Amino acid sequence: MCLCCFFYLLGTWQRSGFGKGDTIAREIAQQEDCDVVKNLNFDSHHSIEIMEQSKVVGKVYKPCDVKYTDYTPCQEQDRERHCPPEEEKLRCLIPAPKGYTAPFPWPKSRDYVYYANVPFKSLTVEKANQNWVEYQGNVFKFPGGADAYIDELASVIPIADGSVRTALDTGCGVASWGAYMLKRNVLPMSFAPRDNHEAQVQFALERGVPAVIGVLGTMHLPYPSRAFDMAQCSRCLIPWTANEGIYLMEVDRVLRPGGYWVLSGPPINWKTYYKTWKRTKQDLQAEQKRIEDLAESLCWEKKYEKGDVAIWRKMSSDENCSSKKSVNLCNSADTDDVWYKEMEKCKTPYPETGGAAELKKFPERLFAVPSRVSDGLVDGVTAESYLEDNQLWKKRVKGYKRINRLIGTGRYRNVMDMNAGLGGFAAALESPKSWVMNVVPTIEKNTLGVVYERGLIGIYHDWCEGFSTYPRTYDLIHADHLFSLYKNKCNLEDILLEMDRILRPEGTVLIRDEVDVLNEVMSISNGMRWDTRMLDHEDGPLVPEKILVGVKQYWVGSSSNNSTEPDEQ
Repeated sequence: MCLCCFFYLLGTWQRSGFGKGDTIAREIAQQEDCDVVKNLNFDSHHSIEIMEQSKVVGKVYKPCDVKYTDYTPCQEQDRERHCPPEEEKLRCLIPAPKGYTAPFPWPKSRDYVYYANVPFKSLTVEKANQNWVEYQGNVFKFPGGADAYIDELASVIPIADGSVRTALDTGCGVASWGAYMLKRNVLPMSFAPRDNHEAQVQFALERGVPAVIGVLGTMHLPYPSRAFDMAQCSRCLIPWTANEGIYLMEVDRVLRPGGYWVLSGPPINWKTYYKTWKRTKQDLQAEQKRIEDLAESLCWEKKYEKGDVAIWRKMSSDENCSSKKSVNLCNSADTDDVWYKEMEKCKTPYPETGGAAELKKFPERLFAVPSRVSDGLVDGVTAESYLEDNQLWKKRVKGYKRINRLIGTGRYRNVMDMNAGLGGFAAALESPKSWVMNVVPTIEKNTLGVVYERGLIGIYHDWCEGFSTYPRTYDLIHADHLFSLYKNKCNLEDILLEMDRILRPEGTVLIRDEVDVLNEVMSISNGMRWDTRMLDHEDGPLVPEKILVGVKQYWVGSSSNNSTEPDEQ
């Protein structure tokens, strides 16, 4: 009953009406079976006192100036990550733009985005000839379906049978390819830089498509080796032949043995487009020949070229690779050690064990023991402990759904797990209605390769820094013992403010940790316009581990005085 009262009061506070969120708390409060946690006893059962909400007194965080509405802390100065020093960090709340509206539910969000949420019209002008996006009234419409293009790819690549599950879209634009790959049960990871094509990644996430701000520059991509079943570049304008082919070598690193690479656009079909591209036939022919040579040196076989599309397949092993002796092999001891590490002009060697043949089709691979586990490549993780972890997270997610019955219904489309471990939370939550960005902290055990072998997606990140995304891009954020992990590494206040930045108005956080840590977290979060409640562990009040549930209040920036206020109808 305590839980029902909490969400009833929360729902009473939140605003109703079209376009102002969906008042999640009230919907939970109106559910028939509210007796999901019979005893919310917050008295101390151990040496650490659980702080009642009324006792928590902490700093009250002010809103940032409205000029920071679309602030991306580590992508403001350069195309590559460049984070502000400690003294320059913003310690205020990023406001939503005036008129901010809850995104359309999936799959309608794939085709429509509210202008108020991403108020940038530049792409409608710059990319008008590509039919990316149109501005209609108070919404953007994305008319460019990719089904015909994907059908062409599927004539060569086994997309339909579960062999291809994870896909990398380099230079993704507004992620229309990824949006339509989701229809085929393929999970894309799209990236694009923050540049003159303003808010490409913000459009993608607003549409409900996985994406991050990123670029092929000097640093490795923040993904493990052998992560993706396929990768594609559709008019991405990445100079594949530059720097002795280093960018193609990086794609090779993250591509699984047996995986596919698709190139659509320059220089493919140069005979037709050389005048349009304002380049000579000789220049374009030489560029394509250089790409062909690079692909061969990486042990890729060309499988298809027709019209604007060319497809290569990475060999399943290097046994039959005629060029394996002519290419410089990387000698790094750990090909997954990539955070802020510069790319090298070398080919990542094939693994001594594991390969495409050992990877099961999706969805079987979701709970099958990954080869990285069975081969003993993850310290402290065995097949038995992996299976136990799966069962544990099935139990925990079931408990989360008892707390909030909207989890798993489609209310939360964009989900983040800030400390993903083996991906158990995402696997237990797996549904076409949502996707999970599995984040493996750089100071934690490296398990991201396991996450990808399960057919899930994720990224490396250090939570002492800002995440590579725009504000208001996630509906639900989950953090399992993240604050214990970072307690002596950086300011917990900064992590919570970053969570607030990327969480949508009326979005939800689930924070699982020890009670003493959660007391500190609650004292900070209650000054951030969150409504919070600490709940007992699934196994009862005697367990010192607790769950903090928070809902971000709806509020927007005010341009008149650079303060913030609830939006008026």
